[in-house]
Amino acid sequence: MNLGKAIRLKRLIEPQYGSCIICALDHGMTSPNFLDGLYDTRKRTQEAIAGGANVFMLGRGIARQVMSEFTPSTSLALMLSASAAGRPQGAVVTPIGSVEEALRLGADAVVVYVALAGENEAEMIQYTSQIGEACEKWGMPFIAEAEFPNAYQTLTEAGSTYGAKYLLRNARLCAELGADIVKVNWSGDQSSFEKIVRAVNGPVVVAGGTLVSDEELLSRMQQAVAVGAIGCSVGRNIFQHRNPTAITRALCRVIREKWSARDALAELEASQ
Repeated sequence: MNLGKAIRLKRLIEPQYGSCIICALDHGMTSPNFLDGLYDTRKRTQEAIAGGANVFMLGRGIARQVMSEFTPSTSLALMLSASAAGRPQGAVVTPIGSVEEALRLGADAVVVYVALAGENEAEMIQYTSQIGEACEKWGMPFIAEAEFPNAYQTLTEAGSTYGAKYLLRNARLCAELGADIVKVNWSGDQSSFEKIVRAVNGPVVVAGGTLVSDEELLSRMQQAVAVGAIGCSVGRNIFQHRNPTAITRALCRVIREKWSARDALAELEASQ
């Protein structure tokens, strides 16, 4: 492995835990509607760091605004794609940055949202491959978001249309194209998620997805970690939570410290 990539991956995946706790604050570039929790992104960053998040997915502009809150062990994962969500015919992923820019900004990773099964699937695959190649060249870790095409559908809605087979194909494709970490939606049950982890055969983190109960979120994480996931990438369920620090800490309890979801939930509820 390229030395630069190896060094950056050690910051993303904490050696003492083998885990990666990502807070995704990039939804201003993906959501068709502005989300209230993003008004004070600096405070959300402070809260998530206090709870234990070690990686933040951000666009270049907001990264500049919140970087003063980063600790020496906080990593930037720069978004290289956005969603053209205002199109009448539906959203489409569009490139917005480069690996070279991520290096200039001091990022430890780049992130691309990989949406398949649309009209531009061929272009999406080609773009993902190009980023994978550039990351190898420049020693930059590549996080590929192997997710359902519409990140704002509920799991039930997306699952009924695409299902676990879609996630399995997408996740493996991302691994084939050079992703160092694959972020993937919860597939609905532990058995199907285990197949995804096995197919990737590398680091997998679980997407937080749409807003769900604390119990459901922590249960998904516990089940995913039990079959090999190394972490999470959670946005709305942190920055729209009534206590972003507490829910981030609860996620860390389950993922880093291998607490049960029940015990982490009990501590979370006691802190409210």
